Order: sequence, then C-alpha cells, then structure tokens
Amino acid sequence: MADLTFYTNPQSRGRIIRWMLEEVGTEYDTVLLTYDGTMKDADYLAINPMGKVPAIVHKGKTVTECAAICAYMADAFPEAGLAPPLDQRADYYRWMFFAAGPLESAIINRSLGFQVTPEQKRMAGYGDFDDAYHTLIRALSATDYVCGDKFTAADVYVGAQVGWGLQFGTLPEHDVLKAYWERLAPREAWVRATEIDDAAAADMA
Repeated sequence: MADLTFYTNPQSRGRIIRWMLEEVGTEYDTVLLTYDGTMKDADYLAINPMGKVPAIVHKGKTVTECAAICAYMADAFPEAGLAPPLDQRADYYRWMFFAAGPLESAIINRSLGFQVTPEQKRMAGYGDFDDAYHTLIRALSATDYVCGDKFTAADVYVGAQVGWGLQFGTLPEHDVLKAYWERLAPREAWVRATEIDDAAAADMA
C-alpha cells in the first residue's frame, strides 16, 4: 500500500492532481468516488467534509483544494524539482493562488451567468472577468512558464485552468494562452494522466 492515497473522480478537478502526481512520479493509490454516491458517504466526509474531490492523504495527513495539493506535493517530493528555491517563489505563489482565487471565481461566475456590475467591482475580489482575464494574459506574456524559463507546480495549476478554459470556451481564445498551453500539453506526465483518467471515466460510464 502506498504512502499516498488520491481521492478523485475522473470528471473533476482531480485531473489537475492526477497530472501533479504523474509529474512527481511517486507511487499512489487511487480511490474513485461518485458524485451522488460515495463522495457523500461518511467515510469520505471524514476526509473532506465538503464532499468534494480531489483530496489526498499522505502519511496520515489530509490535503484538499487543488492549489494547496500542488504546493504541498512540490514540497513533499523535492526531488521532482517542481518548486523554485525559497528566495525565488514570489511569482510561484502569486500566480498559483491568483489562478485558484480571482481567476477561478471569475470563470465560474461568468459560466453561471453572473456578471459583476461596475458598482459591484469593489466588492468582488477579482474585480470583473475582464480584469482577471487580462491579468492572466499579461502574466503569461512575459515568460515561457509562470516562474520564468522552468516548469513548476504553478504551471500544473495555472496550465490546467488555461487548458480547460480553451477546451470548453470558458476563457476566450488568445494567442498568448494558446502558445502557453502548447508548451504544456506535450508533457509526458500530462499525456499519461489524461490517458489514466479517460480510461477511468470510460469504466465508470
């Protein structure tokens, strides 16, 4: 039995963590959960009371929330080289948690049909969708990866947001986003993770 157990559904944000796990290269066990069934069972609610996936349990410690899991695993498995040195983590933390907070909130609210009015922008942490979208474009215009010329765990999280956004139309197409995703999509870990989750989704259908 592996030291790390991954709780997921292949049609969920768990795909981000599958990618991260494949980048790290550690052994892990997978528990597949269903939305209206095992995700709401008492056993899983003891791990994540939100009844949401993904979650990991590593050596008895539970971590939920995709950005937190990515940051945790980069630190827990330093041999994978997915976190910059401590004195070079400003962009790493800034943009990973920008994507987890303002950007995801802007995308989800827009997808649900909620548009922030000019009067509401001060209250919304992301301003409005255009503010968050153009901030993302500017961030990814400057370098090949979030932290410069080296791929990190921040690119797993930000990259997943960009890849899905372009695939499902929740982010308007832009040459900067397309070029960024084209740098990430061929990564062996992403390809392998996608194959695993696609097969699991087919089995659960």
